[in-house]
Amino acid sequence: MALLPPDPQFVLRGTSAAVHTLHFSCGGQERDVPVLFSGSENGFIHVWNLKTHRVGTALDGHGRKSVYCVETMGGKDRLLSQGRDQRICLWDLAEGRTSVTDSVFTENVGFCRCSLLKVAEGRWLMAMAAKALEEVQVLELPSKTSVCTLKPEVGAKLGMPMCLKLWQLNCGSQPLLLAGYEDGSVILWSLSMGKALSQLVCHQEPVMSLDFDSEKAKGISGSSEKVLSIWSLNEQQNLQVYKTHNLVNAGISDITIRPDKKILATAGWDHRIRIFGWKKLKPLAVLDYHTATVHCVSFSDHKNPSERLLAAGSKDHRISIWSIYTQT
Repeated sequence: MALLPPDPQFVLRGTSAAVHTLHFSCGGQERDVPVLFSGSENGFIHVWNLKTHRVGTALDGHGRKSVYCVETMGGKDRLLSQGRDQRICLWDLAEGRTSVTDSVFTENVGFCRCSLLKVAEGRWLMAMAAKALEEVQVLELPSKTSVCTLKPEVGAKLGMPMCLKLWQLNCGSQPLLLAGYEDGSVILWSLSMGKALSQLVCHQEPVMSLDFDSEKAKGISGSSEKVLSIWSLNEQQNLQVYKTHNLVNAGISDITIRPDKKILATAGWDHRIRIFGWKKLKPLAVLDYHTATVHCVSFSDHKNPSERLLAAGSKDHRISIWSIYTQT
């Protein structure tokens, strides 16, 4: 008999709005209590204490416009957030501060989350949807110097970039970008050459979310359809369809592969979180708790595997916290 899926370990309430993005910061030590950042439709970023299950700090920097991306930059005191006010804000939270130290005006009206990649100590690359419809701009932070603007070929008709993932094979290798577009394509871009290396049509509808495992050179994407597309990257840097997985219900808002590359989670429009084994995309569990669309899923990268958590944020204003498949 199949095991019944578990209940959440606990639930965080108090955002008073739909939750659009989540990000864990686990600190460097095994004893560190993880911190969870959430971004809401009402423009607030909440910093959650996972011991007390309460908000420690509420940050307000996006003029009450929806926050749809939150990332830390090397520790839990340096934060980046992106909102519907067309601004990406950098925060300094050290010693109890709650101040925006810098911001980038994106001039883009879509919902495309920016992507961060650490390239050296204190140096980051940030990819974001640009002002021009089909373009992606890459900046270096904290200097905000432009690295490149990635423009599709004339007449490509890709539509807007919907999701972005910067990555590199190892520290010394060239940074690359995977971008999912409105026409259902995923494109691999070279930042150094400023050109597309490969393009694959993965979906009939806009690519809502993607994640990529650089060790296995394999990625996964979801859209508003009833299908997950798994694709791989060969030695010639060509994207190929690896397999597809049909879902019971349509609509995936977010996909994330756990940092240990064992499992992945999807956030569904059908209010459910689905867990799959990453190796063969074997369905492992359906977590059924929320009463509205699940917008985002995030895994913690705790040093101790048994402490690893999964968080899911929903339109129902709640964040569910799960402890599943934590034994190595």
